Amino acid sequence: MKKIDLLVLGVIVIILLPFFIFPSVFKVYQELNAHYAYPMSFFKFAILATFGESVGLRLRTGFYNKKGFGLIPRAIVWGFLGISIKIAFVIFGEGAPMMLKTFGVQFPSGNPADILRQPGFSFLKLLAAFSVSTMLNLFFAPVFMAFHRITDMHIMNTSGTIKGFFSPIPVSQYVVEGDWLTYWNFVVKKTIPIFWIPAQTLNFMLPEGSRILVAAVYGVILGVLLSLASLMQMKRL
Repeated sequence: MKKIDLLVLGVIVIILLPFFIFPSVFKVYQELNAHYAYPMSFFKFAILATFGESVGLRLRTGFYNKKGFGLIPRAIVWGFLGISIKIAFVIFGEGAPMMLKTFGVQFPSGNPADILRQPGFSFLKLLAAFSVSTMLNLFFAPVFMAFHRITDMHIMNTSGTIKGFFSPIPVSQYVVEGDWLTYWNFVVKKTIPIFWIPAQTLNFMLPEGSRILVAAVYGVILGVLLSLASLMQMKRL
């Protein structure tokens, strides 16, 4: 482990420590989450998921940031993706349990999604969480990951500059040039069933207020997975 890794680890500890030492800090965080869910989703993903991409860059190149990486544009993209994930959590978190009800699954209340808000463990809650995660990852995640891939290409092709990032995105060009083989064979076919569906099932078993934060922490893992996908692409070139 190099000095830069120790420095990054130290910064993480300094940022997180107040949440464990001072209950009032965590309470303020919970209140902000409750009253400003979408802005908080923006900032959590902008920080944590972008950090995940920086970790991926560290694995590939030995650096957390470098010229052309586009740290700020990536944070902007992840922020808005964080908002879209929050919206998807609301849609699928309510809709997937209702889908189970149409298949004849019996729930203790009129709103099937209430089972995900109950404390503790039950097999009915596990089934509901699994249905949410499965629907989320089958119908939302592939589009989400494809959008991220296109914006990632745009950031790289515009040298990571903010001005370049806000230039028109030639989507059709990136569709032709993109490494969609790795996207399909690794990102979709492997990471979704092997990691994301189990991970988000666990997430939806947690209290509702914690889910977006956990999803943002998963963004760190996503950065590593995208880094592996990039390495696979480079080996084929």
